[in-house]
Amino acid sequence: MRGKLLFVAGAAVGYVLGARAGRKRYEQIKSAAAKVWESPGIQKQVNAAEDFVAAKVGEVPGAVYDTAKKLIVQASARRKEASTPVPSPAAKAAIDNAGDKAGGSANGSANGSASGSAGGAGTAAGQGA
Repeated sequence: MRGKLLFVAGAAVGYVLGARAGRKRYEQIKSAAAKVWESPGIQKQVNAAEDFVAAKVGEVPGAVYDTAKKLIVQASARRKEASTPVPSPAAKAAIDNAGDKAGGSANGSANGSASGSAGGAGTAAGQGA
């Protein structure tokens, strides 16, 4: 609240002083600022800054393109990760158990059929191993 009051007071003081100074003082300040801006030292620095920016602008499009490409690749990878369903631990255990049971019966039947053609003794040895 105190900050707001100080701001309003400052604005009021500025308005009153600005109104008293009037147009003539505004023109004086404006011409002094223009004289400083147009001085050779300031213009030399302005030109140096313009040249620096112009040189860097040539590099900017490539850098923007590379950065945008990286961001798109990262976003795409995150989207793929987010869309891939991750099973809960209980579901994962159930899937693993089902795979073990299916894998065990498939291996047993394969061993049994291969051993069965060789004879009864081979079947017992094939299942025991």
